[in-house]
Amino acid sequence: MEDFLQVGVITTTHGIRGEVKVFPTTDDANRFKELKEVYLDTGKEKLPLKVESCKFFKQFVILKFKGIDNINEIEQYKRCPLLISREEAVPLEEDEYFVADLIGLKILTETGVELGTLQNVISTGANDVYEVKLPDGGEVLLPAIKDCIMDVDMEAGEMIIRMMKGLVDE
Repeated sequence: MEDFLQVGVITTTHGIRGEVKVFPTTDDANRFKELKEVYLDTGKEKLPLKVESCKFFKQFVILKFKGIDNINEIEQYKRCPLLISREEAVPLEEDEYFVADLIGLKILTETGVELGTLQNVISTGANDVYEVKLPDGGEVLLPAIKDCIMDVDMEAGEMIIRMMKGLVDE
């Protein structure tokens, strides 16, 4: 399991005083109001940053970090992910999982046939869709609904699914 979870991505700067526009990648953007610290993933290192202020603009979160007061100090971090430690994560309800933990799960049918590996989770609004990579290089899209997802065993690294009609070519 990952030690850090992504909560957003810096899209661009906002103004000249070091603020950034962040596209939230968490279910609830309001959680940014509670964040005291985030980690900026530069690709080489994870820089801890203290959150000084938070406000909202359309679908974006505008963040200001302590000690960064100039556009030139933050501009180089466009497109960098913002992470939190797993301890800072919102507690999950029953049958809820972090996307980072689902990626890589082995997908098995309820009859025990290995279908493939979960590659991506797509948010559609109504329900998430799981993108499964097949051994032959193809892919299957599975709706993340109770009729299809029978069980998730994080310890075994497996997801048991029921193949609904029309999901794969016969």
